Amino acid sequence: MAAKRWQDWVVLVLGIWLFFSPFVLNYTQTTAAVNAYVIGLAAALFAILALLDSKLWEEWVNLALGAWLIISPFVLGYSSLATPAWNHVIVGLLIGADALWVITRRAAMPRATR
Repeated sequence: MAAKRWQDWVVLVLGIWLFFSPFVLNYTQTTAAVNAYVIGLAAALFAILALLDSKLWEEWVNLALGAWLIISPFVLGYSSLATPAWNHVIVGLLIGADALWVITRRAAMPRATR
């Protein structure tokens, strides 16, 4: 599989968006903001690693990051803040779907071409 898949670029853009979203959406002094900074940075970092040399484990990390973003408003207690909660859930769904897409496509490929 090509090392520079469009899915890696999507996750990079989503990670960058997530990192800067507290400033754009004006929730900079909250737990949600810290979560956005940390997970956004992690998503961008793993996307860059995948762009350099794609490995399947990076997709599993992305899947975990996406799942965390979906549940984090409830676990960290900011589900009542609609803007960051919805932002995190939507970005989490997109990152998770992207990772699942790549994981399932790789599973369907012959072993030699993975």
